[in-house]
Amino acid sequence: MEIITKYVEVHIFRQIKGRLEFLLLKRSENEIYGGLWQMVTGKIKKGEKAFESALREIKEETSLIPIKLWTAPNINSFYSSEEDRIILLPVFAANVNEDSQVIISKEHTEFKWSSSDNAIKLLAWPGQRKSVEIIENFIFKESNYLNFIEIKL
Repeated sequence: MEIITKYVEVHIFRQIKGRLEFLLLKRSENEIYGGLWQMVTGKIKKGEKAFESALREIKEETSLIPIKLWTAPNINSFYSSEEDRIILLPVFAANVNEDSQVIISKEHTEFKWSSSDNAIKLLAWPGQRKSVEIIENFIFKESNYLNFIEIKL
């Protein structure tokens, strides 16, 4: 068994009237994990850095362009029984303008902007929920400021 990194996880959020809203995407039924609510996820292509994959996946899955992008101090993980591998996913936080228009790809059937509490209820895996909590804490309390590294766009 090996441990690899070949996917990214990106939590897109906007700030409206002093609160955060996270973008959630519902996976198409014909996709793996069909019907689940998730954040932007995707594969790292050969030759791409993880943050480049995050930016590409944001555009492909939502047509959004972030105004800021950070690495979050969290690594998500899962076990793939088909490949007998442990997969590690770097986590990114992307801020978009509050009036940005979302256009979803065929990978998803719908989207919604959700409060952090609602996002935590809808996301399937503990690591995803933890990322939402970490991002909200960073934006409002900045107690984890040194753990977030902004990627210059």
